[in-house]
Amino acid sequence: MLKNDLLLRAARGEETERTPVWLMRQAGRILPQYRALRGRLSGFKELVETPDLAAEVTIQPVDALDVDAAIIFSDILVVPEAMGLTYEMIEARGPLFPETIKTAHDVARMRIADPEEHLGYVLEALRVTKRALNGRVPLIGFAGAPWTILAYMVEGHGSKTFSKARRMLYAEPALAHELLAKITATTIAYLKAQVEAGANIIQVFDSWAGILPPAHYQEFSTRYIAEICRAIPEVPVTVFAKGAFWAVEEFATLPCRTIGLDWNQDARAVRPLVGDKTLQGNLDPCALYGTPAQVRAATTAMLDQFGPHRHIANLGHGVYPDTNPDNVKVFIETVKEYSPTLR
Repeated sequence: MLKNDLLLRAARGEETERTPVWLMRQAGRILPQYRALRGRLSGFKELVETPDLAAEVTIQPVDALDVDAAIIFSDILVVPEAMGLTYEMIEARGPLFPETIKTAHDVARMRIADPEEHLGYVLEALRVTKRALNGRVPLIGFAGAPWTILAYMVEGHGSKTFSKARRMLYAEPALAHELLAKITATTIAYLKAQVEAGANIIQVFDSWAGILPPAHYQEFSTRYIAEICRAIPEVPVTVFAKGAFWAVEEFATLPCRTIGLDWNQDARAVRPLVGDKTLQGNLDPCALYGTPAQVRAATTAMLDQFGPHRHIANLGHGVYPDTNPDNVKVFIETVKEYSPTLR
């Protein structure tokens, strides 16, 4: 039994006494206790792959920031690794795949991963976290959307254009669909296992949605996200597609409960398009660089846009690592103190 179920009630579209709040990337470098723990380890992957440590980091922002949810500390790139494509996390540069997907042979050798066998460390981290939280707040599980995972597997690293990945969609669409189908099957099994391990709600991150033209996004991303949403009726599902502002109406037809908005979207314009869906977001992460008074003003303006119900307060993307934690606290406190009667 959850002591604080605001997030789940809001996700289900129920009225809540206040707006729930959490932050993407809340478990991480903004917190000094995270940096202290991380500094004792060999690297990011050791932290992700050690369940007790991942659980500790997951719970840190619940203790330090008093957010309304914990999100399991992991990475979307554990999925391609589980499928057979190992990644490295290079400090100050980001992810790197020493090998990439180039040919049909490469796709053929990718396996559909078994969650317990290939991703058991994430599932154990969820179980450890669930026990330690003891019902304080809901636990969020997550995975990357298949298109975003393909983009990394083909490109091999972050990119401004992902031109190699996008080239595949034009030059070898059948091969792209073959790889997307394998990623989707792995992701569905992985997310269902996360729910069994204790996740109360699931978020699908399509980080590179905005670099595709709408027709390609519909063909190579939305259809696979829809498949994931249909496969997980057990808990609410949130879809967050950064930069895909034109896909909101299509997301409204998916069997997801919540649609995440990035900071370039206007909640007042989106609300009439999504029916009874809950919206999540969408303060500009850079707004947290302002003074406390400016953070309060920006947060209040955001709340005004979304209205009192069917809203989960968050940023429009992950919190940046050099953000002052005190300003994060101002954001959270402003959400909690803002009276619905004033909206």
